[in-house]
Amino acid sequence: MKVLLAGAYGKLGTDVLKSLVNKGHEVLATDLHVKEVEGIEGRYQKKAADVTKPEQLAGMCDGMDVVMTTVGLTGGSTTVTNYDIDYQGNLNLLNEAKKAGVKHFTYVSVLKADNPKAANSPMLDAKAKFENKLKESGLQYCILRPTGYFYDIVKVFKPMIEKGSVTLLGNDPVSCNVIDTPDLADFMTEHMLDDNKTYNIGGTEEYTYQQIAEMMFAVNGKEPVIKRAPAWLFDILAWIQKIRKTGKESLIRFSKWTLTESMVADTRYGKNSFKKYIEENGRIGA
Repeated sequence: MKVLLAGAYGKLGTDVLKSLVNKGHEVLATDLHVKEVEGIEGRYQKKAADVTKPEQLAGMCDGMDVVMTTVGLTGGSTTVTNYDIDYQGNLNLLNEAKKAGVKHFTYVSVLKADNPKAANSPMLDAKAKFENKLKESGLQYCILRPTGYFYDIVKVFKPMIEKGSVTLLGNDPVSCNVIDTPDLADFMTEHMLDDNKTYNIGGTEEYTYQQIAEMMFAVNGKEPVIKRAPAWLFDILAWIQKIRKTGKESLIRFSKWTLTESMVADTRYGKNSFKKYIEENGRIGA
């Protein structure tokens, strides 16, 4: 299969690129900046492009069987928004795919992006809006809605562990079954030709955030110190960031959503263990 992979050099994108190449597909990898990926050097094509500029995408989908995109704004920015990247950037890619006659389109969203309560989060709302455009496009689509990723959770908890205490939001236990990006990449490669499917997908292990914090303390040889804060504090923090125009409002609102909403998916997939991942990667300084 000939595959255009957009967002090919983020953490997930790189793992998808490896999965596609190792399974024998012809891949054109595109992102704002491109590079060689260790272990698959010279086995794929690459081209830099800014998905917010349609003219840079012109002709990239020609001859492709599948377009896959992991494109999304994951950090704070004072120059672009989630609507610029997650929505319009992917829509530009979708329009180019339609123009080129591509039949299959695979998109990585987020679990519960279409939940009405999530509309307050620009990141989730932008993804939900693009999902709708994809479903209306006439292309055969496969939408992946992951719960979250191993590395993201560990990245969030590490600074708190280092400081000696973890602060969770609200008083109710919140669970998640996050997935490792290599596992999600393999699932995407296996299902990229599915016809109009949406998968709510996570890993095989389910933990509460308190249990995750306790595992993180344990691998660092520390006694657990877990505090609770009201969720509305994040609304205040988001409002302050909006007033100051720091570009961090969306990230804070998304963080509040994931820390207060159960992120457990019904499709459980993967060979990698989150507990083992924490043991190997959860140490401060590792």
